Amino acid sequence: MKFYDPLHKRWIEKDGKDTFKYDGETKMKKHTFPIESFVAGWYIDPKICDDLIDLFNENKSHHKQGVIGGPYNVEKTKKDSIDLGLHPNWDEPRFMAYKNALRECTQAYQEVYPEVKGFHKFSMTEGANIQYYPAGGGYFAEHCERTSRMENRCLVWMTYLNDVPEGGTHFKYQKITSPAKKGLTLIWPPDFTHTHNGQISETHDKYIITGWFGFNRQIGEPNPSDTMGQTG
Repeated sequence: MKFYDPLHKRWIEKDGKDTFKYDGETKMKKHTFPIESFVAGWYIDPKICDDLIDLFNENKSHHKQGVIGGPYNVEKTKKDSIDLGLHPNWDEPRFMAYKNALRECTQAYQEVYPEVKGFHKFSMTEGANIQYYPAGGGYFAEHCERTSRMENRCLVWMTYLNDVPEGGTHFKYQKITSPAKKGLTLIWPPDFTHTHNGQISETHDKYIITGWFGFNRQIGEPNPSDTMGQTG
């Protein structure tokens, strides 16, 4: 079965094992989630993950304590992390490599859920957030990614940058827990239907990169306040 990928201007062949072949080579393995969960995931090149951890560690002067519900709201009993915000248009090669991999995952998500193809144009409007959780730390509180009119979000994405035993993400109403496997990139809807929280490892540090896709705004439309880093 083949379909056309307009992002890369090439044909993609889908085999019977739910992996995608780009130019005849399988590059992304799909992780199995129930289709009715609207959570889907693919494994990206692990080198990209290593490069992003290096990028995080090289920019310690820009690290900030993780926040929830607002750009200055630090509540370590709910979220204990150190975050590095990345501008969506930053052309740093390691971040560009990640965005290209995320684009392929997003294209694959639209093949699983073709209704997304009918969305208004969307992109990484708020940037990205690399997050470090020390052993025993995490996003303890249940939360979703869109709770007000200020949050222009249509899809959520997240990639685990290292393996963390028992350190995945639990989706409350889907009754599924994703494993924290290096390279696994998840995409899901942002609303309360997908309330989730992090699973806490007492023995392993955890790195992720996360963010949202938002609808592209027309000229003259109001721009919401910057909410980057509120959730992850």
